[in-house]
Amino acid sequence: MLRRHRLGLPALLVTSVYLIALAFATVIALTAGDLGLLWRLTLLTEAAENAAAALPDVLFLILAGLLWAWALWQVLRGPLAGPAPEPDRNTRWLRVALYAAAASGLLVPLLPASSWWATVIGGVLMWLLMLLFQPVLRRNLKLAGLILAVGVLGFGGVTAVLIFGFLGWEVSTSLLLIGGFACLIWMVMVLRAQGQDVHWQRSTYRYGIASLVAMLLLAPAAGLFGGTGSAYAEAGVVAEILTLIWLVRSAHDLATLHDQQAPAPPLPAQPTTA
Repeated sequence: MLRRHRLGLPALLVTSVYLIALAFATVIALTAGDLGLLWRLTLLTEAAENAAAALPDVLFLILAGLLWAWALWQVLRGPLAGPAPEPDRNTRWLRVALYAAAASGLLVPLLPASSWWATVIGGVLMWLLMLLFQPVLRRNLKLAGLILAVGVLGFGGVTAVLIFGFLGWEVSTSLLLIGGFACLIWMVMVLRAQGQDVHWQRSTYRYGIASLVAMLLLAPAAGLFGGTGSAYAEAGVVAEILTLIWLVRSAHDLATLHDQQAPAPPLPAQPTTA
């Protein structure tokens, strides 16, 4: 298993260290009633002031931690070992954008809330990612122009709302809802095209589907528990982790030579006839 990927051993070591830390934090939460360390390890934020170490909350945080451990393994192990395809310029830039968007999504929660620039950079990176996906997926995209317009509206609109919010300008909630809905439509269309493209494995495509489903199902749960101090108020972290896995695996796959991309073997020489 370790030899199947280019960085399998380092990824296993880092994942193991995280799991040990997760187990230690779980023991503290169950014995001392302190959720602080477990909360930071799994939700990447400080624990809510009124958070209590209730068993359902601890179990949710443990599940989130196990999902993070799986994400570390998926992300850090790198592409499959073996020869890499010769990427064209569009593919190379898309791979860079995928890694950058994933790094942004991971780092933004770790920064102080006052770091508005990091959130804006994350939005801009997703907007660029949308533009770079287009030429690579073009042959599998129906109504490519419409999809591009939806992506520009969605990611451009959400980024604009973030900028306006940090500037203190009043923005209509409907603008954010329209942008978010357009992002979801773009995601559905791109995932459909990705599932038909030889650049990506089917399992990578399924992580994208899972992140989309989690986003739709868990957002209402997060809103329902918001402000209660319950860990369930952060249920959206599941969608964030799955999206991170999808982004990085999409980048890894672009550096992997799949069977469909391998050059065809030469035909056997035909015997000459007199």
